Order: sequence, then structure tokens, then C-alpha cells
Amino acid sequence: MLYFDKMTKIYLDACCLNRPFDDQNQARIRLETEAIILILERLHQREWVWISSEVLFFELKQTVDIERRERLLLLARQSHQVVELTQETMTQAEKLAALGFDSYDALHLACAQQSNVDVFLTTDDELLKVVRQNKESLPFLAANPLRWLQDMLK
Repeated sequence: MLYFDKMTKIYLDACCLNRPFDDQNQARIRLETEAIILILERLHQREWVWISSEVLFFELKQTVDIERRERLLLLARQSHQVVELTQETMTQAEKLAALGFDSYDALHLACAQQSNVDVFLTTDDELLKVVRQNKESLPFLAANPLRWLQDMLK
């Protein structure tokens, strides 16, 4: 079981927030959606702290489907803290991009690092693959929300 001795700080990336609005016909998507909904409930109850960022809001605003975009932004506004982009964050993102992270992912990870999160959650398998290759470069856990929640509930 994962244990944190303080209020757990969680960063949900855009993939996580989008998951409940994805086509639910695949079992994996349904299970990840359920996990994210449970995590959001715990965040809403303030059992954990939800960290988001200006980068997340910028990315969500790029959503083409207007109704989906509005729902995503409404959901993201419920976060407890929004990390602002600073020069320090940009510099860290550049270092992460040099390790193979794409630009959005590097910015998200740098924001998560700036806010001292305990866990960064994503449903993006490619991102998690690059994280595994560079885990010594990140001072927090990065995980799939379903797997992380399963570990937390053990």
C-alpha cells in the first residue's frame, strides 16, 4: 500500500480529465473512468489535494468540441491549486523535453514538480513509458489512475 504522511497532492493531466468523456465501449476506458471518478470524489471531499496548472487550462481550451471543452474547463476549475508558469518551470520543462518528453507533457511534469505533488496521474501509455525511462529525473510518482487507485485502496 502506498502511504503518504501528509495530505496527498495529485496532478491530473488532460488525458485523465478527458477520460470520462471518451467512448466507454472499451473495458480499459470504462475502468479508468471509474477510477478517475472515484479520485475526483475524494478530491472533492478534500481527502487529497488537487493540483492543476495554467498549462492544463491552456491545453483544455484547445479542445475542438465546444460542449466537451466547457465540461472539461468546468471540471478543471474545481482543482484546489493552479500552478502558474514561471521561468523556473519553463527551464525545468526544457530539461524534461531534452529527455524525450513532448512539450505539453514536459510542461505538465514541470508544473507538478514546482508544486511538489506526490503523484502525477495520466492515462497516456507513451508518457508513462518515457517516465519509466527517466524516473530518476522526477521527484514524484507518475502512474495510471486505475493502477494507482488500486494500490491506494489495498
